[in-house]
Amino acid sequence: MPFGGKRGQLSMIKEVFIRFLDGTKAAGFLPEPFDPDSETFTIRDLQQKIQQFSLVDVSYIKFLGSPELPGSFGDDEIFEDLQTLKGEEFHVRLKKNTLHRFGFFAHPTDSHCDYFTIFFTVKGLKRRQKDKPIGEFLKRMGFVTSADVDQALEDQKKLRSRRLGEIISDRNRVPQEHVDQVIRSARTGSKHSNIRVGDILIEAGLVTKQQVDEALKEQEKGKRKRIGQILIDKGLITEHQLLTALARKFGLRIVDLEKTPPDPEAIKSLPREIIEKMQVLPVETGPGRLVVATSTPTDPTISENLRFATERHIEMVVASAAQISDYLNRYFEVMEDSVEELIGELDGEDVVLEESREIETVTESDSKVINLVNKVLIDGFRRGASDIHFEPGLGPQPLRIRYRKDGVCFTVHQIAPAYKAAIVSRIKIIAKLDIAERRRPQSGKILLKRNHERIEYRVEIMPTIGGQEDAVLRILNAAHIFPLDKLGFSDRNLVDFRTLLSRPYGMILCVGPTGSGKTTTLHSGLAEINGPDRKIWTAEDPVEITQNGLRQVQINAKIGLTFEQALRSFLRADPDVIMIGEMRDTATAKTAIGAALTGHLVFSTLHTNNAPETVTRLLEMGLDPYNFSDSMLGIVAQRLVLRLCSHCRTAYTPSRPEYDELVTAYGPELFEQDGLPAYSEELQLMKATGCAECQGLGYSGRLAVQELLMNSAGIRKAIKQNLSVDDLRGLAIEGGMRTLRMDGIQKIFAGLTDFSQLNRVVV
Repeated sequence: MPFGGKRGQLSMIKEVFIRFLDGTKAAGFLPEPFDPDSETFTIRDLQQKIQQFSLVDVSYIKFLGSPELPGSFGDDEIFEDLQTLKGEEFHVRLKKNTLHRFGFFAHPTDSHCDYFTIFFTVKGLKRRQKDKPIGEFLKRMGFVTSADVDQALEDQKKLRSRRLGEIISDRNRVPQEHVDQVIRSARTGSKHSNIRVGDILIEAGLVTKQQVDEALKEQEKGKRKRIGQILIDKGLITEHQLLTALARKFGLRIVDLEKTPPDPEAIKSLPREIIEKMQVLPVETGPGRLVVATSTPTDPTISENLRFATERHIEMVVASAAQISDYLNRYFEVMEDSVEELIGELDGEDVVLEESREIETVTESDSKVINLVNKVLIDGFRRGASDIHFEPGLGPQPLRIRYRKDGVCFTVHQIAPAYKAAIVSRIKIIAKLDIAERRRPQSGKILLKRNHERIEYRVEIMPTIGGQEDAVLRILNAAHIFPLDKLGFSDRNLVDFRTLLSRPYGMILCVGPTGSGKTTTLHSGLAEINGPDRKIWTAEDPVEITQNGLRQVQINAKIGLTFEQALRSFLRADPDVIMIGEMRDTATAKTAIGAALTGHLVFSTLHTNNAPETVTRLLEMGLDPYNFSDSMLGIVAQRLVLRLCSHCRTAYTPSRPEYDELVTAYGPELFEQDGLPAYSEELQLMKATGCAECQGLGYSGRLAVQELLMNSAGIRKAIKQNLSVDDLRGLAIEGGMRTLRMDGIQKIFAGLTDFSQLNRVVV
C-alpha cells in the first residue's frame, strides 16, 4: 500500500489532481509528504509555482498512477459507492477504521482508473453506501460456493503476478529453465538493469517480436481479468448470472436487447468512435437524459465520460457483451454503404456505346469510383481473400471482380461497363503507376490503414485484348509466421526437416506451384534457427513476411537488383544463412550452390511439381551434378488442400470401393507397412457438411500436404549418374519419403480433409 509514516502520510513525490468543493480543480506535484491530518498542504503546479491549499475547501485528491490491485481482498477491506457534492460517483475499496481528521484514503477496484489512491474529505461527499465484492453477491444469490470464489481469487492472483517469461514459455513450448537462464545471463552481462525481458528473448532467438507482443497482450489481459470473468471461464456461472449479480450490486436494471431493441435516435446521440471505444449502446433518450447499456458496470468512468460528452444525465443499464457487440455490428453495417449498394448506384448510370466502344463518361476521380475501389479493397481483406481480381469484359460486357480465398476463385461483384477504365485507372493512381501506359505490364503496391491496422496490397496490371487492362491485387497482410508444428508436417517429416535446419551448410529447397505456401514454410524454418548467433540475409520479390533479426532485401529488376546480384552481394556481407526467394535462372542456381558448398546454409524455392522432378529440372538447367549432389540437403514439395470445417465435419463409414481406391492410390504394400487402418464396419472418415461458420462450404482454412526428399548416399549417386525421375522417386520412397499423394491420404484417415480435395491439387 502507498502509505508511509505513523500518521498515514503519503510518502514520495506524487502527481495529484484536486477537485474543490465549488467544482474547480487544480493539478501538480507534491513537493513533500501529504499529511491527511494537517489542515493545509502544498503542491507545485504545472507552471512550477508553489501553491498552498486548505483541506477544508477540498472534495477529493487523486494521487495519479497505475492502480495496483491485490490478488484477493483482505477481511479488513470494505467496498463503498461514493457520490461527491457535485454528483461524481466512485466505486472504491478502503481499510476499515482508517478515518483521519479531514477524511479517508480509498483505492480503485478497476485497473483502468487513472489513480492508485484517492483521498476523500468528509465534507466533499453527498452519499456513502457500503458494498461487497461481486463474489459475495454471487454467493448470496446461490450461484457459487465460497470454495468457488476462493479458487477464482487464487487464479486471479496468479494471473496478476504472472511473469512475461512464464507466458512465453507456455505459449511457445520453450523450457522455463532455458528462458530463466537466458534472462539471467543477459542481465548479468548488461550495463542496463532495466533491459526488457521480451528484448532479451528476441535477441537470444527464442521467440519473435510478434510472439512477444502476443504474450504481452495475454499478460495485460490477465492482469485486468475480473473475478466474474474467471468464474465464467471456469464454467461455474453464466454471463447472465454475473450480469444479474452486477445489476443487483449497483442497483441497475437488466435489458434484453433482443426483446427491447434500442432506439435508433438514442444511438445517434453518441459519436460512433465513443460507442466503439467504450463498447456501450445507447438504448433510450429523453429530455436531458440518456439511457446507456454496458456489460461492465464496475467501470465508474463510463458514466462520467458520457455525461461530459453529452451534457446529459446518464442512466446506466446492464446488457450482455455479446448482445451489445452483435447489435453494434449489425447497426453500423446497415449504416455503411455496402459494396453491393454502391454497385447498384453505378448500375443505374446510363451507358452510352458506339461501335462496341464505350464513351467514357466517368473518370477515376469520380467520388463513386473512389468510394467503390476503397470498399472493394476493404471488403476483400475482411472476407479473408488472398487476391482480388478486376477483370474488364470486352465491349459492353461488365467488369467482373473475383476473390481468391483458400486457393479457390469466385465471383463477388459485376460492375457496369462504363466504369471499367475508371476503376482500373483509380487502382493505378493509388498504386503510383503510370495511368497513361496501357500497353505494358506494371507492378506496384497500395498501403491502406483501417482502424489503426495497416493493409498492404501488391498490384499487377496486365494489358488484355480489346484495349482493356486487368488488375490483380495480392493482399499481403494475411502472411505471417507459423510454428513448424502448425504447418501440417507429418511426424516423420517434421523430425527430418528439423534435422535439415540443424545442418551448418548446404541447400534446402521448397518447391510447388504458385500459392502452395513455399515462402511460408521457408520463413517458418528460418524462424526456427533465427538467433543472435546467426546472420541471415533474404532476397525476395516481394517481401511478404517480415521477421526481426533477418536482413531482408526487396528485389527490383528495374534498377538491376536481381536475385543473382543480391546473392553475390550477400556472399560479401558475412552471411551464415541465405534465403533466395526463387531460383529463376541458371546463374542464380549456380551461385546458390556455390554458397552452399562454401559453408553457408541456403534456402530457396522452385516452381516444380514434386521433389524428384526438382533434381532433374536443375540438372537440365545446366548445373554440375557433382556440385549439386554434394550441396543439396533436402527438398520439400507441397500443396495446399482445403481443410474440413471443424464445426460441421461429419463422420461416416466409407464404402469398400472408396476404401480400396485409397489403398490403391497409396500402394497396398506401403499402406500396410505404414500401419494405416484396415477396413471394417467401425472405420470412420470425415466428410464436408456445411454450416454458418464455413458459410455452407463444409471447408474452412487450408492444410499442407508434403513430401520430403532427404539426400543420402544413394540419392547422391543417382544424381551423379543422372538417373530418371522414376528411379529417383523409387530410391527416395525406399529411404522413407512419402509422396504428396501418400501424405494426403494419411491426412484423410486423420479426418483433416477428403479425397476430392486431394485429387484437386495432386495427380
